[in-house]
Amino acid sequence: MRILIIEDEFNLSDAICSRLKKEKYTVDCSYDGEEGLYNAQSGIYDLIILDVMLPKMNGFEILKQIRSDNILSKVIMLTAKNELENKLEGFSYGADDYLTKPFHMEELIARVNVQLRKNNSKNNNDEIEYADLILNVSTAKLMCKTSNDTMNISGKEFLILEYLMRNKEQIISKDILYDKIWGLENEVESNNLEAYVSFIRKKIKIIDSKVNIKAIRGLGYKLEVNNEET
Repeated sequence: MRILIIEDEFNLSDAICSRLKKEKYTVDCSYDGEEGLYNAQSGIYDLIILDVMLPKMNGFEILKQIRSDNILSKVIMLTAKNELENKLEGFSYGADDYLTKPFHMEELIARVNVQLRKNNSKNNNDEIEYADLILNVSTAKLMCKTSNDTMNISGKEFLILEYLMRNKEQIISKDILYDKIWGLENEVESNNLEAYVSFIRKKIKIIDSKVNIKAIRGLGYKLEVNNEET
């Protein structure tokens, strides 16, 4: 899962980033409000750790904007203020949790884990379905309901297919997939994504699923069902 930290205190941001990476999360950092908003609006983050007091744009403004853009990332707000009014303001704009500075790092990690578990609990018991295809995100197993065949899928292949299945009604651009899977500052070869998509297609075919990943010229990829309507 991918987390965005929007925090202008470099030492604190780096400490949070290092700790989250030890928990096997993928983490990006922004150090001012404008950059943070730009990155948050990509929609690629499962959770955002958002400071209130930021240069260029404060955390409340960022939160209001991303919620108006229908960005559903979980948001934990950080603030040096402990007034009830500030917390209520954050919750009214769509914050999921609130932590007052200074805080213990383990408490932040616990709150992050709780929010991301809530995300997972809404995803049909960790199973994502599209047509005859089922992806179990806990076991990383891919199954075809028609043939009952299964296939292990892991690494970048798993992450790409998971994102496509969670957004099954949409055309997903290559740029979004690069950002989601490799990070905002990736330097990935342009043909890497195509190679991974090809590997996924082969695995789907092996288990006799009717699902295919269709390349939409100039736009990106979308799931479709061969010879039948979704």
